This record gives sequence, C-alpha cells and structure tokens, in this order.
Amino acid sequence: MKTLQATFFLVAFVPLVKPAPPIQQDSPTFYEYDTDIVTGSLIQQDYEMLPKDAIKDGTNDSLDTGLRLQADDSELSARPTKDTNLPTCLLCVCLSGSVYCEEIDIEAVPPLPKETAYLYARFNKIKRIAVSDFADITTLRRIDFSGNMIEEIEDGAFSKLLLLEELSLAENRLVKLPVLPPKLTTFNANQNRIKSRGIKNNAFKKLTNLAYLYLGHNALESVPLNLPESLRILHLQHNNITTITDDTFCKSNNTRYIRTRMDEIRMEGNPILLAKHVNAFSCLRTLPVGTYY
Repeated sequence: MKTLQATFFLVAFVPLVKPAPPIQQDSPTFYEYDTDIVTGSLIQQDYEMLPKDAIKDGTNDSLDTGLRLQADDSELSARPTKDTNLPTCLLCVCLSGSVYCEEIDIEAVPPLPKETAYLYARFNKIKRIAVSDFADITTLRRIDFSGNMIEEIEDGAFSKLLLLEELSLAENRLVKLPVLPPKLTTFNANQNRIKSRGIKNNAFKKLTNLAYLYLGHNALESVPLNLPESLRILHLQHNNITTITDDTFCKSNNTRYIRTRMDEIRMEGNPILLAKHVNAFSCLRTLPVGTYY
C-alpha cells in the first residue's frame, strides 16, 4: 500500500514599509530625501521561494492567493502602468490609500487606484506630468515627485486636486512652475532650474494656506511677488537674486504693518547685499539669513 504524501506551500509576503514622512528637505523639522527608501523586488523574492515544480510549469496558485491578500479589489484592478505590463499595485506598493513607487525606474506617472490619498514616486525617471495623470484621482492630499527628471508639467495638471496639501517637485529639471492647487500648505521646488520669468506674478497670491515655500538652489533673479500672509518659512538660498524692494515682504505705504507669521527667510548664497535694503525688512520679526556686508 502506497502512502500519498502532500506538500503544501504557502507563499505570502508583506512588504516592510515605514510610515510616509513629510516631503521637504531643508528645514530640520521635515524629512530628508536620502533615507527610508523602499527597495527590493517583491516578485523576485517570491519567485526564489517557489518549489522547483512550480517554477518549471509556470504555475503557482498559492502566490496568486498571497497577492489577493495583499491588496483589495480596487487596488488590484488598477490599469497596467504605461511602461510595464504589471498593474500598479504589483509594480508599486499600495497600502491604505498610499501608493509607494520609489526607485523603480518608471518614466511616467502610473495609473493610480481610486481613493489614493498619498503618492510617493521619488527617484525615478519621470520626465513629464500630464493632465490625464490625475484627472480621475481627486482624493490626493500629498504628492512627492522629488528626484526625477521632470521638465514639463501640462497646464492644469493639478487643477482638479482640490484636497492637495503637500507637493514636492524638488530635484527635477523644471524651468517654470505649474498652476498650483488652492489648498497647498507645503510646496517644495528646491534644486530645479527655475528663473523668475518662470513664476507668474500671482502664482502664490491666492494660496491662503501656504505656510512652507522652498525655492532654494534655482536660478531666480528676484523674490517672487505677492507672497501670501500665511507664509511661515521661505527658502530662497543659492539663487541669483540681486535686488529686493520695500514691498517685497512689507508694505511701503503702511509703516505699522507687521508680518506676524513669518518665522524664517533664507537668502544666503545670493549676490545681493541685504544691508543695502534694510527698509525691506522693517515688517519682519527676524532678519533674513544672508550676506549683509
């Protein structure tokens, strides 16, 4: 009498992903970009764990079961990405409204599951952001595209993102800023190629919730106009700013005006001598960081 032996293999994985940090880099209270990067290939790990028979015949029912447990139906139903044949939530990591697509060399924004609130697509090869990328995803609250190769953002690409609060385009190749959504509190465009002509006069005027604005390491010749009263932190270090006026931060026709919320302005690394423009800082509680003599 022969004894039947059955061997069961269960392959399941749970990617180890740390909670998503804030998206700016200069202030010590925010996140630095060179840490906490999601690495590794989930598909490769599981392939190596398969029995030889499963690898030989190309089937693995238990792997399929593990994948179904990883994400809900809405996530797995996301369309394949534009530059691979894998659905977004197999190429990336999807967890409770957050999508992590970091260091996977994608060249375009992947199709996102519905109800996505947080997108982290850092350190890839994305070159362009189109209107269609976010046309159907209106629930986004945070987007981080730092460390890509973005040169162009279509007009209106962020126009439908009425809930978006944090946007990072740091470490890209932008020469001008897109129209920004109205509820932004943090905007980071450090380390791009932006010149003053690439920022419209009223680019920030209606952003009444904007508190953190990072435009350091660009090619600005002047401080952006019409900065909102809500600003607390303004970084303009290492640009090409040569002059400011009495109305840049203050109001020349109102000597009693005080910018009560502004806590920090960084202007070091610019050719301007700040001591020649003392009236420009009369409304500030603290002087900007920079060269005075």
